[in-house]
Amino acid sequence: MSNPAFNSPAFQLNQSSAALNKMNAPSAEQLDELYGRPSATPEQTDRMTYEDTIQKAVGAFAILAVGAAIGWFVPALAIPAAIVGFVLALVNIFKKKTVPALVLAYSAVQGVFVGGISQIFEQTNYQGIATQALIGTAAVFIATLLLFRSGKIRASKKATKIFLIAMVGYALFGLVNLGLMVFGVTDSQFGLRDMTFLGMPLGLILGVLVVLLAAYSLVLDFDAVKQGVENGAPRTFAWRAVFGIVLTVVWLYIEILRILAILRGGE
Repeated sequence: MSNPAFNSPAFQLNQSSAALNKMNAPSAEQLDELYGRPSATPEQTDRMTYEDTIQKAVGAFAILAVGAAIGWFVPALAIPAAIVGFVLALVNIFKKKTVPALVLAYSAVQGVFVGGISQIFEQTNYQGIATQALIGTAAVFIATLLLFRSGKIRASKKATKIFLIAMVGYALFGLVNLGLMVFGVTDSQFGLRDMTFLGMPLGLILGVLVVLLAAYSLVLDFDAVKQGVENGAPRTFAWRAVFGIVLTVVWLYIEILRILAILRGGE
């Protein structure tokens, strides 16, 4: 007596390999049907696509815009949102598996920060500066995207090394400048950035260089999307790419906002 569920040549040791091959071999009709089937799409194979990444990015920026509206009307939330955003950024960067909810939460909190800080600048004799910064950010983003799509700019190992060194240097400068401002060593609005160098505010010179760094960061983000799609990366990789783009765009906006404030000089 044997279990009827195992009454198959595959489970009977005394069957020859020929019987097994005969059982598993597809018929001519089955082969013809297999060849006639359309290829599976990237969505069906759960792979990353440009369309899916764009949809996710649009959703993230829509949430960021909603957060910015909240921050605009409640600017007191800017500092708490900046702290929470920093924590969420670290979580998203170091977490091995990307969680969409954390990426969207980061977008929302950064939106509150951006809206709040923009309103604070507006209230400090910088009327219209938020609109100017938004236009400038959009212009840099679109120009970088078009240049990347045309193949005129690409990420390279040498350029990326220079970018990383410059980023470390700028981060150290930012920490020193923040420390001097917090401990009252300097009482100027932008700290060391208000110093004059070559007849111009240091913040203006640094700002232009940092905008170029942010633009190259966008190139790295676009290149990551391109490589992910071409290599058939898992669909969840799109969320990590979206996080990188949102992070870079917010950074770019803040730098342009600061440049415009320095140029206007509090008028």
